[in-house]
Amino acid sequence: MSDIDRLRLLRTDGVGPITWRRLLRRYGRADAAIAALPGLAAAGGRAAPPKVPGRDAAERELEQVARLGGRMLFLDTPGYPALLAETEDAPPALIVLGDPAALDAPAVALVGSRNASVNGRRIAETLAEALAGAGLVVVSGLARGIDAAAHEGALRSGRTVACVAGGVDMPYPPEHAALQARIAAQGAVVTEAPLGTAPQARHFPRRNRVIAGLTLGVVVVEAAPRSGSLITARLAQEANREVFAVPGSPLDPRCRGANNLIRQGAFLVEEAADVLDNLPAAPRRRLAEPAPDWPEPPPPELAAARVALPDLLGPAPTSVDDLLRRCQLSAATVMSALLELELAGRVEVLPGNRWALIGLAGS
Repeated sequence: MSDIDRLRLLRTDGVGPITWRRLLRRYGRADAAIAALPGLAAAGGRAAPPKVPGRDAAERELEQVARLGGRMLFLDTPGYPALLAETEDAPPALIVLGDPAALDAPAVALVGSRNASVNGRRIAETLAEALAGAGLVVVSGLARGIDAAAHEGALRSGRTVACVAGGVDMPYPPEHAALQARIAAQGAVVTEAPLGTAPQARHFPRRNRVIAGLTLGVVVVEAAPRSGSLITARLAQEANREVFAVPGSPLDPRCRGANNLIRQGAFLVEEAADVLDNLPAAPRRRLAEPAPDWPEPPPPELAAARVALPDLLGPAPTSVDDLLRRCQLSAATVMSALLELELAGRVEVLPGNRWALIGLAGS
């Protein structure tokens, strides 16, 4: 199976990470999955077939990545980071600037508020320098505040990885372009976004799942109660990674999220030893390999699911378990119908294998 066809399938309208993996399991090869797309999308209610990029477009994208000095790593090929591959919605492809081996080294994430206090940035920088000096790769998101401080600290003593929400050719925020270049020279910059992608709000939760998936644990420094850092912590918990938090003043709203994580059982961190002493050599429980694709359900049952599921879904993400409880259909039927509906542009899958209705497209 060629990287060209893997990339063509990934860039097809309506094909997300879970769907990409399920299509490859069902059809064995990317080209066979591409050939099956029109029928699947039509069954889900799409009038026109999904737009599949041509081979020339995929070749150009790979060439552009190479010209930047980067590489594209595919989920089902050697070199893809092993810990990230265990997560249920791992990105089918990563674009990497720098050393891809940095993505497979023992790592810890350090994340927190963009609007960080002086003390918060100092703590993040000190922790990152000590953790990198102890041989860990420090992973963060290249954002302002805590993320930037973590990268700066790690660069003084070891390696760091920046997980970015947009294309690697569009540093964000723009003032971190020089920092991104230093990280690529001393570690790696990684994204699942195609070149030329400007970061948008919906990209950051996807970026956060990569941060969590690459690491053995996540350290939160200064996080408000409804922050992206807490999303990263939740995704880490779902992937059976450890969660750590630096306590802060109860008078500072930036510390309430981190303090609440400690209240919920996260390891309290005052110095690097608190992380090093509690960071496992591997996740607490190795995730199971992806289950075989569901068998084809009876046509009448599948037809009923195509009608029922859009009514059960809304714009708020819903787990598959919730759908199964509410619709009283088999798992095979629900998963097959969700595959068709995603390819039809009617639903999308979000981090954590949650599904949401996005309305009918392409009709």
